[in-house]
Amino acid sequence: MSADHPGPLPAPPPAMRSGKRVFLVAAEESGDRLGAALIEAVRARAGTDVEFIGVGGHAMAAQGVSSLFPIDELAIVGLGIVGKLPLILRRIRQTAAAVVAVRPDILVIVDSPDFTHRVARRVRAAAPSMPIVDYVSPTVWAWRPGRARAMRAYVDHILALLPFEPAVHAELGGPPCSFVGHPMSERVGSLRPDEREARRRRADPPLVLMLPGSRRGEIRRMQATFAEAMERLETRAGAIDLVVPTVPHLAGDIRGAASAWRVRPRIVIDPAEKQVAFRTARAALAKSGTVTLELALAGVPMVAAYKVSALEAFVARHMIRVPSVILANLVLGENIVPEYLQGECTPDALADAMLPLLSNTPLRRRQIEAFARLDAIMQIGSARPSDRAAEIVLEIAARGRR
Repeated sequence: MSADHPGPLPAPPPAMRSGKRVFLVAAEESGDRLGAALIEAVRARAGTDVEFIGVGGHAMAAQGVSSLFPIDELAIVGLGIVGKLPLILRRIRQTAAAVVAVRPDILVIVDSPDFTHRVARRVRAAAPSMPIVDYVSPTVWAWRPGRARAMRAYVDHILALLPFEPAVHAELGGPPCSFVGHPMSERVGSLRPDEREARRRRADPPLVLMLPGSRRGEIRRMQATFAEAMERLETRAGAIDLVVPTVPHLAGDIRGAASAWRVRPRIVIDPAEKQVAFRTARAALAKSGTVTLELALAGVPMVAAYKVSALEAFVARHMIRVPSVILANLVLGENIVPEYLQGECTPDALADAMLPLLSNTPLRRRQIEAFARLDAIMQIGSARPSDRAAEIVLEIAARGRR
């Protein structure tokens, strides 16, 4: 069988069809988790009257979706993508062909726009009447805003994770867009302290989180600067309880580097232990990214920083169109979290910014008060994001493309 063949997904004759058929395409782990939550939410509404087919990982497999191919094949970064480009292009063709052959009532592409949007364009060309929903908006608000208008040709509706994204797409001429909520909002309870944990936040030595990144390259780039900042902070503030949450495959790298740090950290791998650290931390030093929103929801004041190569910095200066690269700031609509980028990201500058966050200062109070607004902004405590997404997917699948 050719790798381009859609595989064992034959479409039954129309007379045999019952219920709805949803084809999901998720090309990485985060999208796989979103896809699995969506499947569960759709089933809660529609029962067994909906069939799910597609491309996904372990989470979607646990919901009964047998992937066309292992999505681990697509987990390629940096220069490694050049050698794997023929495989990636073949998987795009294979996926699009499978969608067209199966004739689902709706195609839902989940994040990973470099892969999923290429699939969607092929499907729209071959099956123009099939509705297509994009779950997770590309970051058109940060760079390449022209993508929003271009998406109208092959996406009928966007399910947005961030509250400001519908207005951005309306302004840029993108497809209809609905804010369904960030999946992190479903975990708020595990991020916020009980009374005992709140006392630990106030107790000495202060627990300080250090989050240098979730990828090996980021950690290598950030950890030395962060560690030196912690050394300077401890010199000025007194003893700190430094905690570095990470994942198992990166723990060895961090342990190796930490053996030379003057402030020895506790390295936390277990997810439950990480949540305890977030609930008891007094402050954090974090690489810019999604973790800044997680910290904000946990009510942990922070300093954010990031460094990239000179070439990447040059490109970013000419392409990024937002007033902050900190996700927490973008959601809040103001620059609450201080950010130190490139040349400003020095140990002294970071230590200076961290120091007032360890005591009851106006800078600390300003962050905590701003973070308290997030529940209303992100509609936390109302419908779950996956439930909102399921409602829209079922409605579009029922009415078809207009």
